[in-house]
Amino acid sequence: MIDYDAFPEQRQSYIQQLLQDKGRVVNADLIKLLGVSEHTIRRDLQKLARSGICKRVYGGAVSQLKQSASFETRMTQSVSEKSSVAKRCAQLIKANSCIFIDAGSTYLTMASYIPANIELTIVTNSPQIASLLSSRTQGELILLGGKVNPQTGSTMGADTVNQIRNMVFDQTFIGVCGLDPQAGLSAVYYEDACFKKEVIAQSNEVVAAVIADKMLQIARYKVATCEDLDIIVVSRETKIEGFEHVDLQIEVA
Repeated sequence: MIDYDAFPEQRQSYIQQLLQDKGRVVNADLIKLLGVSEHTIRRDLQKLARSGICKRVYGGAVSQLKQSASFETRMTQSVSEKSSVAKRCAQLIKANSCIFIDAGSTYLTMASYIPANIELTIVTNSPQIASLLSSRTQGELILLGGKVNPQTGSTMGADTVNQIRNMVFDQTFIGVCGLDPQAGLSAVYYEDACFKKEVIAQSNEVVAAVIADKMLQIARYKVATCEDLDIIVVSRETKIEGFEHVDLQIEVA
C-alpha cells in the first residue's frame, strides 16, 4: 500500500486520475482517501492547477476544460449523443412562442428537429441555423447581425448585443462551453460570454443542452449561475453528480 503522505508525485498522479475519471475532486474526500492534511491537498491542487490539469473551485477542483475545437470539427464529434440531446430540446419548444437559439453544433442539430408546421418566431446568432431554417413558412426567422466568430460559428459584438436588448424571449436555448454545479455556466470567449448574459436577461425560460464533455467543466468566463437556468438537457452518459440540490429541471435524453 502506497504511503501517499511520503510520495507526493504518486499522490498527485492519483488525484489527476480521479479528475480524469470523475471530472471533480473534493478536498474533504481526498483528505480521508489519502490520509494527508488539508494543507497538503491544497498544495497538490495548486500545483496541478498551475500545470493546467485542473481548475480550483471552492472545496476542491474540476478538470481543465479541453481546448475548444473549430465549429466544423465539433460537428463531427459526439454525433449520436448530440442528436439525442438535440431531439429532446426540440420537444421542449412551445408553439406560438418567441425563442432564441444560440450557435453551436448541438443546436444546429436541434434545428433539424423543429416541426415545420408550428408557429414560431425564431431568433438566432448562427448563420448555419438560419440557413437550415430559411424555408420555414410558419412564423418569423430573425438572424442577428454582427461579426462572425469562426470558432463559435456565431455573430457577436456590440451591434448584436444591442439587437438582443430590444427583444424578449419565451424560451432561450443557450450554448454551453462548461457547466459546473458550483461555478455555473461558463464560456471560452469574452464576447460570447457577454452576449449570453444579455440573452439570459431577456428570457423567461432558459434551456441548456449539455453533452458529457461539457459537464463538470469550467471555461474562462462566467455566464450564469445554475439557478439562472431553468432546464438542462443531458444524455444518459452524462455525469450529473453535484446537481442534486440545484434548483433546476434535468431532462435526460
